[in-house]
Amino acid sequence: MNILACVKRVPDTGAKMVLTDDEQQVNTRNLGFTVSPHEECAVEEAVRLVEAHGGSSTVLTLGPPEAEEQLRESLAKGVDSAMLLETDQEWDPQATANGIAEAVQDQEAEGEPFDLILFGNESADTGDYQVGIRVAKALDRPIATNIKDVQVGDGRVRAKREAGNDWEVYELETPAVLAVMEGLNLPRHPSLRGTMTAKKKPVDRKRPQPQDPKLEKVRLKHPPEEGGQVEILGEGPETAPKVVEILRNLEVL
Repeated sequence: MNILACVKRVPDTGAKMVLTDDEQQVNTRNLGFTVSPHEECAVEEAVRLVEAHGGSSTVLTLGPPEAEEQLRESLAKGVDSAMLLETDQEWDPQATANGIAEAVQDQEAEGEPFDLILFGNESADTGDYQVGIRVAKALDRPIATNIKDVQVGDGRVRAKREAGNDWEVYELETPAVLAVMEGLNLPRHPSLRGTMTAKKKPVDRKRPQPQDPKLEKVRLKHPPEEGGQVEILGEGPETAPKVVEILRNLEVL
C-alpha cells in the first residue's frame, strides 16, 4: 500500500505571535517551527499502515527551502521518502491544492499510484480546512474528513469520525483521501537511529509553477486578548458571607 502524507511548516503554536509592521506576515525571527498536531497523526498513521500492510510512505510539503526540516522529522519517524514543493512566497489554499494535485499526478505517472493520501484536518496557523478537500476534488477521489479511526483492506478504506456520542462510518474505495484529526493515534518520537538515517535519505525537490492568487490578503490581526479579574474578599471567617453571596449570584447554591 502506497501512502502520501501532506504536512505544512507552521510556527510553534506555543509561541507568541508577532506581526510584521505591514501586518502581512508573522515575524518568524524568534519562532520555532513544527507541523500541526493533526498532521503529526497523519504521518504516524502512514507509517503504521505501511508497517502493518507493507508498501511505502511518502511525506510532502509545499513551502520554503527551510521546510526540509519538517520533512526530515517525518523521515526520522519512519517515512520512506520525502518531496518538497519549493516556493518563495505564501500560496493561498486553492493554489496550494492545485500544486499538490499536480505533483501527485506527476509522481503517479512515473510509478505506482498512491492508494491513500492523508492530510491533517486543518493546519495550526490558518485553520482553513480547504486543501485536502480541494486536492480530492482535483484528483476526482473520494474524501472523508474529521477522521479518528482508519482501517484498510481489500481495496477499501473504512474511516470513522465522532458524531456526538456515536460514530459515523465511511467506506471508501481506494485511491482515496482522508483528513485526520489529533487523537487518531499517538505519534512516536524519532529515535536516534531514525534521526541519523533520515539525514541520508534524499528529498525530492520540485519547483511548481507560481499561480495567480484567487484570494487577496488584506492584513493579519491579533485576536483580542482574554483577561481575567481577581477580587480579594478579605481574610478569615468574616469573608464567609461574601463567598456565600457570590455563590448564590452564580446560582451554585
